[in-house]
Amino acid sequence: MSCRIDFTWDDEAAVWVATSKDVPGLVLESGSFDALIERVRYAVPELLSLNQKQHNIVDLTFVSERHDQVAIYG
Repeated sequence: MSCRIDFTWDDEAAVWVATSKDVPGLVLESGSFDALIERVRYAVPELLSLNQKQHNIVDLTFVSERHDQVAIYG
């Protein structure tokens, strides 16, 4: 089984937020990108088990998105 995990940056809260259409109930946040990956790695098997989806191996693909603005001085 493979799962896509979407990371988006919440500028107001200054945290990364993890969600996934493949893992019902997954909503985690952290100020650290790497820490969030570790939290997701532990949460996904538990959530899949709670949703009665049993798999021995789950491939996780992390997709991140962050939007910023820059000023152009000229």
